Amino acid sequence: MDEHTATVNGVTVGIDLGDRYSEVCVVDAVGEVVEQSRLRTTPDAFRRRFEGVGACRIAIEAGTHSAWVNRVLCECGHETLVANPRKLRLIYENNANCDRVDALYLARIARLDPTLLSPTQPRGPRVQQDRALLRSRELLVKIRTELINHLRSVVKSQGERWPSCSSRAFATKAASHIPEELVPVLKPLVDQVATLNAQIREYDELLEQIAQKRYPETEALRAIDGVGALTSLAFVLTVDDPGRFEQSRTVGAYLGLVPRRDESGQSELQLRITKAGDPMMRRLLVSAAHYVLGPFGKDCDLRRWGLRLAARGGKNAKKRSVVAVARKLAVLMHRLWVTGEVYRPLRERPCEGAQVLPS
Repeated sequence: MDEHTATVNGVTVGIDLGDRYSEVCVVDAVGEVVEQSRLRTTPDAFRRRFEGVGACRIAIEAGTHSAWVNRVLCECGHETLVANPRKLRLIYENNANCDRVDALYLARIARLDPTLLSPTQPRGPRVQQDRALLRSRELLVKIRTELINHLRSVVKSQGERWPSCSSRAFATKAASHIPEELVPVLKPLVDQVATLNAQIREYDELLEQIAQKRYPETEALRAIDGVGALTSLAFVLTVDDPGRFEQSRTVGAYLGLVPRRDESGQSELQLRITKAGDPMMRRLLVSAAHYVLGPFGKDCDLRRWGLRLAARGGKNAKKRSVVAVARKLAVLMHRLWVTGEVYRPLRERPCEGAQVLPS
């Protein structure tokens, strides 16, 4: 019988996804390898291989192709586990690492104990499309920042300085301050910054519309000072399903805003945060925390709590308080989303002596 139509009922499959080809490993109920094959990483190839065969458990690793592969396999009637790559040290620290071995490890771990894979929840097509819009905006902002830094550096090397201003106002102010001898070199780049500003504004308007029409739950999150359309929409799209967190406090760990743990004997080291999860969402939360603790932040329990942490002093007290407020923001946003409660900025009694966080 052809290997691509052979039944795999009662077995476990591990697939190491590659950009062009993927390695498939099938193990039976006792862990013996019954098939090792290769197929193209295309929807048609996966359907031909797994459609019409007995339902089985299939483990794949989260990555570029995992979302559509998961959808195809689920449509074929299989149980799919999308493994968290951060939890697979057995694979990425293996001295004899290769795609066939990775597929074998995925299959055997999924057969023995699927929880060891820390399976992630794949997002739907619409959520993926909206997240692509967020990513595209983020890329434009990054390019704009690099252009502005380059322009300022070139002007400084000529003994000149441009006035400080926001990224949005940079193109307008810089155009009239370009040294005459550098106009042919720098003017096209300044114009490019203006073009990027216009494109970013278009994205912002589109994201605002998407938040209002498709994700009305973002409205409640925006009641928090420092949380706008971009941050609230990114949070909803990143979490996707709030019900998969039994406790709101676990969202902070999901987004990598909790310290690493290194406990041995009677000692427990204080380490940096894990930085797990979505980096863009983490940056947005930290940016919102800076606003909450900054000179323009409104008085609220979250601000008072963060200022008390910063006032304790010590090494990196300000940075620690910002990260702590960012973590609290994530927990608060999830709580509001799940319960539907109206945000109340002040629940505690007024705290005298609260001051603006020093810069």
